[in-house]
Amino acid sequence: MAQLIRSRMDTQVKPIFSYRKHWAERFGIAPFLPMSREEMQTLGWDACDVIIVTGDAYIDHPSFGMALVGRLLEAQGFRVGIISQPDWRSAADFRRLGKPKLFFGVTAGNMDSMVNRYTADRRIRSTDAYTPDAAPDKRPDHAVTVYSQRCREAYPDAALVIGSIEASLRRIAHYDYWSDTMRRSILPDAKADLLLFGNAERALVELAHRLARGENIKVIRDLRGSAFMVPRGWRPEGWTEADSISVDTPGAIHARPDPYAMVQTPAPAAAAAARTHTLRFQSRGERLAARQEERARSVIRLPSYEQVNADPVLDAHASRTFHLESNPGNARALVQAHADRDVWLNPPPLPLATAEMDHVYGLPYARAPHPVYGDAKIPAWEMIRFSVNIMRGCFGGCTFCSITEHEGRIIQSRSEASVLHEIEEIRDKTPGFTGVISDLGGPTANMYRMACKDPAIESACRRLSCVYPGICENLNTDHAPLVGIYRKARALPGIKKVLISSGIRYDLAVRSPEYVKELATHHVGGYLKIAPEHIEDGPLSKMMKPGIGSYDKFKALFDRFSREAGKEQYLIPYFIAAHPGTSDSDMLALALWLKHNGFRLDQVQTFLPTPLALATTMYHTGKNPLHKLSATSEQVSVVRGARQRRLHKAFLRYHDPENWPLLREALARMGRADLIGNGKKHLIPTYQPAGTGKVPRRAGRRPPVNRVAPVKPGGKPSRFIRRTAP
Repeated sequence: MAQLIRSRMDTQVKPIFSYRKHWAERFGIAPFLPMSREEMQTLGWDACDVIIVTGDAYIDHPSFGMALVGRLLEAQGFRVGIISQPDWRSAADFRRLGKPKLFFGVTAGNMDSMVNRYTADRRIRSTDAYTPDAAPDKRPDHAVTVYSQRCREAYPDAALVIGSIEASLRRIAHYDYWSDTMRRSILPDAKADLLLFGNAERALVELAHRLARGENIKVIRDLRGSAFMVPRGWRPEGWTEADSISVDTPGAIHARPDPYAMVQTPAPAAAAAARTHTLRFQSRGERLAARQEERARSVIRLPSYEQVNADPVLDAHASRTFHLESNPGNARALVQAHADRDVWLNPPPLPLATAEMDHVYGLPYARAPHPVYGDAKIPAWEMIRFSVNIMRGCFGGCTFCSITEHEGRIIQSRSEASVLHEIEEIRDKTPGFTGVISDLGGPTANMYRMACKDPAIESACRRLSCVYPGICENLNTDHAPLVGIYRKARALPGIKKVLISSGIRYDLAVRSPEYVKELATHHVGGYLKIAPEHIEDGPLSKMMKPGIGSYDKFKALFDRFSREAGKEQYLIPYFIAAHPGTSDSDMLALALWLKHNGFRLDQVQTFLPTPLALATTMYHTGKNPLHKLSATSEQVSVVRGARQRRLHKAFLRYHDPENWPLLREALARMGRADLIGNGKKHLIPTYQPAGTGKVPRRAGRRPPVNRVAPVKPGGKPSRFIRRTAP
């Protein structure tokens, strides 16, 4: 059993397009995956093999998870149905398509349902971009859990698989910002058979074929990128268990018994007997092979849910250990006790090769919302309908971002031919196309085809970021492939312009002036968003973001090449308020920087603690998981109270009269009343316009847009620019 599990997890590199197709391939390709029994009958189906339940409207486009997964399984010969935004108040809507032959696949959608429904101030949003006409309240809180429970009610004996970013970020015990509590792994609450985390195409395809061959989902325990519940202490025969202390030894935490202790010290007689054994010296290669063999058969035990719930230091340690075991090349399985059962996590999925990425994005998508929505506008679709995703993953490691926990740090890129073909598909098949591609990008705009120079080094690396505190010397930062694809894309017949809307990683971009020139000359529509997030070293060190010097270098290059191209173009900076490690003085310094540079921001991002993010651990525990943990290790200042969070946000919007009373009070308290006055050197005035500064913003109002006033040297703001929030 152990040998079988190890060999399967080590060799799961079978291309996802190389499986023998399921017998239902004979039904052909559906124009849209069916959402009703009538559509199933039209296709000649008597049942679905897989039914995907999603919290988003069904849009048949590879940017939407349910479509990508559905079309991928369809290409394997399976019949896939969609239950989109069901009424979760009863199980009736979950019987809409009947019982699936293989399994239910449950997803909250492209976003975590709590992030989708609530602002950083815990207020309910008035709109939902993934719903027809942006209607709110079409999905429940903790949608994966609720949908899964309704599936169980509808068909108790149906296999149940959960996935998507919501399931990925909640696969172990985690801090939940909205309830301000530690929550269990999503698995016991959802009562799912399997959780597939990350980009799960490889595991999903193998799982579907194995279930079709008659395997029982309850004994499938060898899929990389999967998690499941097992009896306490379960592990495959021949495997060893190591405590998380062996991965990252914390300092003294408490005087109480060590919660990490797992084995007793050998008795003196036994130790002496062991020393009498004959020693055989091993070569370096033999030692390395033996170590790799041992790691492949070991599981790391994290502190239990009950322990992390009781002790924030243990929670920080568990978070640090979890992130250290995230590289698919060397990650070990993880296990965490929840009462008398364990949550077992296999190592992360192996990234898709370029040919596999091309296969996924080359499937026959209708590239439109399902006809059932009629003329309703779906904002998320309107935003991406003319954009192309060229890669996935991010090695930046920003602590406030969830991309790494979900997609991983290894960049997975499509081929140039695949990207150009999709642009032609948009040009030829998407209604309303005017010749402008709105974006060529992904989680970031400029990590396309970037990777470690040595695969062996990459597979052994345990760094949390390839670019912090500086860019790794082993990282290939060549922008030439990206420049090449930009040039070929805009040269296609019928393409008037190709814009870049994904965020630019400017510390990488400055290494390639050619790229910045290409970007500024051809691919910016007047304004380019960029995210320095802050200017002070304190918060930047907790974000794992580069210093403001990198921003200044990029801005100098961008301004220079814009002038040479004869274009008036501006950078739109984005900043985070109330991030862990940020003081009131840090925010004041940022406000003064904004005023000095002529920026007036209407939309700013207040830090939102999302599950599993390292910054969320800082927020919850007050500890810094970027370093070893102990009761006396670095304490991180945390902005918790609603008033202080409003103050930090107010500093970024110093120009708004609504914020002036709060800022005057804070400046006086900080001993900086000299910044209150009516001159150019002052941050805010002494006067208060009538009707302002008294009424708080209405809860649930539409998130404001970004408005930046760029200032020419020696001049006044020339105009206001409106941009939707990212």
